[in-house]
Amino acid sequence: MTLMLTVLALATTGCHDRNYVRDFTPRTNFDALWEIIDTKYCYLNEKGIDWNGVREVYQPKIDSVKSVYGLFDVLAQMLDTLQDGHVNLYAPFDVSRCRGWYEDYPENFSSTILYSSNYLGNDYRISAGMEYGLIEDGKVGYIRYASFSNPFSAYGMKYIDAMFEHCKGIIIDVRNNGGGSLEYSAQLAASFFTERTVTGYIAHKTGPGHSDFSTPEPLYTDPKNAPIDWSSRHVVVLCNRRSYSATNDFVNRVKMAPRVVVMGGVTGGGGGMPLSSELPCGWMVRFSAVPMYDAEMNTTEFGVMPDVEVTMDSASMSEGRDAIIDAAVQYLSKFIK
Repeated sequence: MTLMLTVLALATTGCHDRNYVRDFTPRTNFDALWEIIDTKYCYLNEKGIDWNGVREVYQPKIDSVKSVYGLFDVLAQMLDTLQDGHVNLYAPFDVSRCRGWYEDYPENFSSTILYSSNYLGNDYRISAGMEYGLIEDGKVGYIRYASFSNPFSAYGMKYIDAMFEHCKGIIIDVRNNGGGSLEYSAQLAASFFTERTVTGYIAHKTGPGHSDFSTPEPLYTDPKNAPIDWSSRHVVVLCNRRSYSATNDFVNRVKMAPRVVVMGGVTGGGGGMPLSSELPCGWMVRFSAVPMYDAEMNTTEFGVMPDVEVTMDSASMSEGRDAIIDAAVQYLSKFIK
């Protein structure tokens, strides 16, 4: 145990003043992490998690750890019971991550097929953080937006709009988009609305209890914040289980737009805005702290269902076809003359 504490001290105090005192006791850090989640995590009730029971399972394990890595692993395993992609433990030597929220779902995306000659090919352009081009002999505009961390602007999107001038429909593909900026999500979603619309709600923690939240406040999607006006366009948004966090928010918003249809699979969730806290040893934990809901006050943490559920099947994939894109094209074909 002495060796473990020495290694832990060296691994976490290098950037602090020599007089800065850390507490490296494993039990102290276990208790601190457990309390942070108990008092600040926002989905214990919604997920039906017995956090006291979780403590009973993992607390005995903490007394037998023999290395800094062992301590990390026990803490990470405890966090994994939350099954939340917004929950991570950060140490100088590792970052914990949860995969269970997407592993049991169809992948519903193939970059090999997408960038084949059947779809986007090699002739696409890049602007405003988006890859875009024409498919179906120029009848449908296609946008691949891979991350809401990629900034876009009205100036850049005008070039996309110019290419799509004669298209009767647009496909916006946010499959495997792991999120990014909620501001970008709200702005892009606003492009498809004609009027300011309540598309969700948000609440805040007001105390340490699992049910201590403020009265939910409305979240608006407002076309005055849009980078482009595509409210008159027929649009299909493609999503899958790895459409997460800000992308989850985007899909939730656009489902209420008048001319948008969402196709693919259920999104990954990530409906809680994350915050971070520091453990006594200096490690950081990120966790969902601010719950978000749809316009009917349903939690979005478990994902947003598409309007039309479509799954990529092995038979069509073997022929180089993306069943989700094909379904979107088929839907838009009725608007193409």
